[in-house]
Amino acid sequence: MGTIEDRIKEFKGRTVPLLPLRDIIVFPHMVVPLFVGREKSIAALEDAMTSDKGILLAAQRQAKINDPSPKDIFTVGTLGTIVQLFRLPDGTVKVLVEGKQRARVVRYLANPKYFQVEMDLIEEKQTSSVEVEALIRSVQSTFETYVKLNKHIPPEMLMTIQGIDDPSRIADTIVVHLSSVKLDDRQKILENADPISRLERLFELMHGEIEILQVEKKIRTRVKKQMEKTQKEYYLNEQMQAIQRELGERDEFKGEVEELKKQLKNKKGITKEALEKGMREVKKLQMMSPMSAEATVVRNYLEWIIALPWGERTKERYDIDEAERILEEDHYGLKKIKERIVEYLAVQALVKKLKGPILCFVGPPGTGKTSLARSVARATGRKFIRLSLGGVRDEAEIRGHRRTYIGALPGKVIQSLRKVGAANPVFLLDEVDKMSSDFRGDPASALLEVLDPEQNYMFNDHYLDLDYDLSDVLFITTANLLSGIPLPLQDRMEIIELSSYTEFEKLNIAVRYLVPRQRKECGLEKVEMDVTEAAIRTVINHYTKEAGVRNLEREISSICRKVARKVVKEGKEQKIPIGARDVPTYLGVPKFSVGKKEDENRIGLVNGLAVTSTGGDLLAAEVSVVQGKGKLILTGRIGDVMQESAQAAFSYVRSRYELLDLEADFYQKFDVHMHFPEGAVPKDGPSAGITAATCLVSALAKTPIRSDVAMTGEITLRGRVLPVGGIKEKVLAAHRGRVYTVIIPKENRKDIHEIPTRVLKLMKLVLVDHMDEVLCTALADREMAQRFGVADQLMIYREGRLVRPEEKEEIDQAPEPSSDTTSPTS
Repeated sequence: MGTIEDRIKEFKGRTVPLLPLRDIIVFPHMVVPLFVGREKSIAALEDAMTSDKGILLAAQRQAKINDPSPKDIFTVGTLGTIVQLFRLPDGTVKVLVEGKQRARVVRYLANPKYFQVEMDLIEEKQTSSVEVEALIRSVQSTFETYVKLNKHIPPEMLMTIQGIDDPSRIADTIVVHLSSVKLDDRQKILENADPISRLERLFELMHGEIEILQVEKKIRTRVKKQMEKTQKEYYLNEQMQAIQRELGERDEFKGEVEELKKQLKNKKGITKEALEKGMREVKKLQMMSPMSAEATVVRNYLEWIIALPWGERTKERYDIDEAERILEEDHYGLKKIKERIVEYLAVQALVKKLKGPILCFVGPPGTGKTSLARSVARATGRKFIRLSLGGVRDEAEIRGHRRTYIGALPGKVIQSLRKVGAANPVFLLDEVDKMSSDFRGDPASALLEVLDPEQNYMFNDHYLDLDYDLSDVLFITTANLLSGIPLPLQDRMEIIELSSYTEFEKLNIAVRYLVPRQRKECGLEKVEMDVTEAAIRTVINHYTKEAGVRNLEREISSICRKVARKVVKEGKEQKIPIGARDVPTYLGVPKFSVGKKEDENRIGLVNGLAVTSTGGDLLAAEVSVVQGKGKLILTGRIGDVMQESAQAAFSYVRSRYELLDLEADFYQKFDVHMHFPEGAVPKDGPSAGITAATCLVSALAKTPIRSDVAMTGEITLRGRVLPVGGIKEKVLAAHRGRVYTVIIPKENRKDIHEIPTRVLKLMKLVLVDHMDEVLCTALADREMAQRFGVADQLMIYREGRLVRPEEKEEIDQAPEPSSDTTSPTS
């Protein structure tokens, strides 16, 4: 009969039966069992068996069609032969077919029993080259990788593929084992007569499948590990619970949870939101193992909620008289702050519910800001808590950390409230100007919500994640400088400035508080030690130079320690007086000197007045005129504003050259050098304007200035005298320097009431609004002084009141105070 290949060649251009296949494509060299049940298909198989066993195997386009028509069948299929055929009891047929060669349907013949077609065999291209050999090896290698990842392909198939050299057969053999390739893609590969193209397409498909299989492998590995871990944890937890049941620890943990639940329900004042969240956390805790890390986190969270003072208020004191007494008892002066606290208490007594004011005390170090906040708490009957913000640069210090972080805690605000145990304390935020910001956030911005009465009733801490009411808290902040506080934060606070203490205030503070406290601390309460006011004044003026009283207390403490040493050596029975002359014995050589007036009137030397961070001070101005080319030299470490003020004064003097008997071009012939002594101390501001002008007039006109007159005021080019600040401190400095006549701007009349009465009675204040009036008062040469005005027209305050014209005395006859009321330095 001949070989099968010979018989296949005979089929070319001949008719054969066609078997439509569903969901399968048979490739050449493929042996596959088929189960056939349709009558037409069985008839086609019987005809093929009776003839030469040749049959065309073509796939249906849609498998769900039970009775396909020719248009429902692909035109390209595989000519195959029937290897075996079995009839099954249910009438179906099991047939084993082997694909031989690709074939194309030319046309369908009329046959009602089965599909009979005329076909042509498809001849495949035969190629052989180095490129084809390389492609075959690449496909074989890729298929090897695919087999290793796909457990459904037997390893023997890999050996079979390695032994095939024909590119067409390799392609047809491999595509059969790519189970995930879709039917349409398989059909396209079958229709492709070019083996090289088929291999390239298979190479592409296998790479895609390998990537998918690798991802699946990773997922399986990860899931397997997770399942093993979960099973391990479950097993260990079961063991742990069994051990705990034996030891009774589980019952103890259950009791702790029940106690937390009970405390949460019985917590007074707790908000509905906090209670609901707390109960949810309790339920979570009941389901956890007591030894798990999450249980510890939840337990700590519940303890924080329970420990906070939800609406727990201390009873406030609304007795205004008692509050005033306490404030006066604790601090001397500070009237503005005391009045504000009393006003708050008065309104609170009437309204009962008032948003706590946000006060900001701004002042130099040592002026009593922190201790004043304690007194406010004592006066109002509230608890006191202090939080130092110096150096804080993390926003979480205010708002707390979220619970996702290990070791998370609430912010310092919530921690402080838990510590104090009340919802309405006096909360001192100390050194609010010392905060800074970095990559961790800006704490000043976090404080905006805390210190805003419109927002702080629902302050949300990151750790608690609950709204907490801060509106009952009386917040007080302290700062040394306003410039260190952001403007939005300043806007939320009521700023009260504390100026530096005057000498009289320091004296009273020392007598009332510092000396008794240091005597107690040094054990000298029963020792007859008499520290006179003159001694304290000497310490203030010659051993300290500060705005507050910290160094003053240190010096008093030093005196007390030396007295204590003397008492221990010589006994307590002796009386120890300490006067002004005794102070150097205890404290050594004086460290500072006090500005004093000159003993006689001099040319080119004027007593100016200045305010420093430590209070007022006499500021002398000197002018020297020498032959030159009209230069104005300014020295003494003065700032830009002060230099401009001196230049304005020089321009004014040039405009008055006729009254001063000067030549019109005098400024071109002389160099004028103006100096402000104590060159190491920075000086700035416009208040030395009239001082500079008076000094220039004296030097250029060669007329002396009265040494018993001091002055302060800003000057304009037209000679007007403008108001300045720090009048109280400047008048006190003049009084301390034994200068009892002070020239001040007329617009500063409103500031005279701030000057202590005991000082004001000794002083003569001349109020001026033009430079001519200044010269009329300050020039020692009365004839020249009268060129600038009439003394009787000046406005003068004397002995604390405005002097009437008929009561005025000669300006140059300033009275000297009696010896018992002289300067504190006497």
